[in-house]
Amino acid sequence: MRSTLKMVGTARCAVRSNPIAQRLRTAQWAVPTFVAVSLLAGSFVANAGSLSSADIKNLLARIRDKRAQAPQAQADFEEEKAVHLLNKPIISSGKVWFQAPNKFRREVKGNSPSVTVSDGRQLWIYYLNFTSAEHYSLGKRSPLDAAIATINTALNLENVEDTFQINGAKMDPPQTGYDLELTPRSISTKRMFEKFRLRLNNDLFAERTEMLQPNGDRIVTTYSNQTRAPIAGSIFEFVPPPGTEISTPLGR
Repeated sequence: MRSTLKMVGTARCAVRSNPIAQRLRTAQWAVPTFVAVSLLAGSFVANAGSLSSADIKNLLARIRDKRAQAPQAQADFEEEKAVHLLNKPIISSGKVWFQAPNKFRREVKGNSPSVTVSDGRQLWIYYLNFTSAEHYSLGKRSPLDAAIATINTALNLENVEDTFQINGAKMDPPQTGYDLELTPRSISTKRMFEKFRLRLNNDLFAERTEMLQPNGDRIVTTYSNQTRAPIAGSIFEFVPPPGTEISTPLGR
């Protein structure tokens, strides 16, 4: 989960020193996995049937059963970031791949293309326009590990009850599926986001996700063409192309 932009020569330096650009990069790498959210800043859709605690537990059990049967997922996505320091939202699109419990790949297209890849032990973020990459070692109990673990928990709903308070609703026709709202329990998690909302369809694929951050920023991602088809292991591997400038922001 992490950054995504840069520029050649002096422009590259400008991005590194520009706090707005750094915020955008941090926000983009905060949501890299495979799901989908809902709702515009607020509450569940009107007329949706509220879920009881037992209903939510049953729903989470069904999701875990699905994952046990097919631990892989992939989808196309479109994302809109509303950043309070900018007048217009940032729009991007691409594709994500995920394999439980912690492997993922996220490819962003457009004017600022990037590739974020994690095999569960290391994380790479490659910026195509700049032939540069950031490398992070995982499993060292760093803030990065905590952030990735929290986002994965929210997206994958694995042991989610320990980390979040969950409210839910079942959508009424003509819409179908479920809305879930996750509110962090710990102060440290609340520093990353205030609320995380998921919309699941009847097949328990996430269709849309919404992350509300403490500073007022909001990231809404919609997913399409979801599938649980097998994924080649090479998808979660990354070898920097020749000539890539590699940095290790958190040390080796």
